[in-house]
Amino acid sequence: MDNVNIKQLAKALNLSTSTVSRAFRDNSDISKETKERILTMAKELNYQPNHHASNLREQRSRTIAVIVPEMANNFFSQAIHGIERVAREKGYHILIYATDDDYQKEVSFIRHLHNGRADGIIMSVSGEANDHNYLNELTQKRLPLVFFDRVYEDIITPRVITNDYDSSFSATQHLIKQGCTRIAYLVINKNLSIGKFRMQGYIDALVKYKIPYDEDLIIDCTNSYPKNNVILKKVLTQLKPDGVFTSVERLAFATYYACYDLKISVPEELKVIGFSSLEIAPLLNPSLTTVTQPATKIGVEAALLLFKMLEDPSSVNPNEKIVLNSKLIKRRSTEI
Repeated sequence: MDNVNIKQLAKALNLSTSTVSRAFRDNSDISKETKERILTMAKELNYQPNHHASNLREQRSRTIAVIVPEMANNFFSQAIHGIERVAREKGYHILIYATDDDYQKEVSFIRHLHNGRADGIIMSVSGEANDHNYLNELTQKRLPLVFFDRVYEDIITPRVITNDYDSSFSATQHLIKQGCTRIAYLVINKNLSIGKFRMQGYIDALVKYKIPYDEDLIIDCTNSYPKNNVILKKVLTQLKPDGVFTSVERLAFATYYACYDLKISVPEELKVIGFSSLEIAPLLNPSLTTVTQPATKIGVEAALLLFKMLEDPSSVNPNEKIVLNSKLIKRRSTEI
């Protein structure tokens, strides 16, 4: 038998074409029995749904864009896994864009996505520049946006974050209770949302335990391992901290490399703790004490928020904020 079209299939079932179409998109408003009846008849009549044509009629790409600062960070790879899992269940694909913390790339990607390439965007921001008005173009063109982890506070859009302040306070407190009194805080961008909240948690923990705040121990680092190696060797030899708290994963690695080169023993001479979702953290030498974010769950929640916006925009408050808890996992790098 020649292939039939959707109108012929609907007529054979005595159903509307829209009902048949929704069944093939696995919409939840179609009963299981009706879906099974439609799929059985489609098989008998050799009907093949044209998803591409359907998407064009709906003016949807069935694709969502995910914009992240980098791919090497284990946190982002886990978050993307969570996003992809939800997208796949919804019958969507994902496009991944890495900004390399470059603001101009971020702007270029956003403007590129206005051409209908994606139905919505899930984004962790680069953190550069103060002018984020280009993102307001998304609102004008009705392209939904969800932030996760790293956000712009001046842009009103739903977001999924973690309790960065509380986590940083607990991490600093842990170093203090391990005997540290000169704790260096390593940060790449103090103006970024996570940089500010994590630094404030660090500062408030020092205040609580009456340890003097020393601005020299706030260390501005970069995205370059060679440059960080130079910065950290200078810090370790001249400022001589007894504890290091790294605000992002790569700075924990950089600290380990610098300590190895300088023959500084961790944790005997220097205790190290850092934000990291690295699965091999227990296998490092010494095993790394981490503040571990629920990266996969963050991705899942961000994707669910975006699809809620796509399916029923009025049901989502633009100021909606989901806050998940990170976990302090104590290991050898802070405990002798």
